[in-house]
Amino acid sequence: MNITKKLEGEQLCIALEGRLDTLSAPELEKEIKDGGLDGVKVLIFDMAGLEYISSAGLRTLLVAKRELHNKGTVKVINANSIVKEVFDVTGFVDLLDVE
Repeated sequence: MNITKKLEGEQLCIALEGRLDTLSAPELEKEIKDGGLDGVKVLIFDMAGLEYISSAGLRTLLVAKRELHNKGTVKVINANSIVKEVFDVTGFVDLLDVE
């Protein structure tokens, strides 16, 4: 999986490309933890290039939400129909702002 980060003021956009699964989720989690979200008020996951998300990937999104708890928001944009279906089935559409 490729991870591209773009910080603009208090907004961080993380573009994901490939598969967010058991093998790649730890890499994304490392980017999020250890001060990776210091000063961030809006975290956007751009999933235009994401082909697949597993439960490990979903867990990583929850980690991001927890890291920003009461400090900011987490948005998901450009998810394909497969990823959106996973969000629908798991109830993540109620936990995250999925556009």
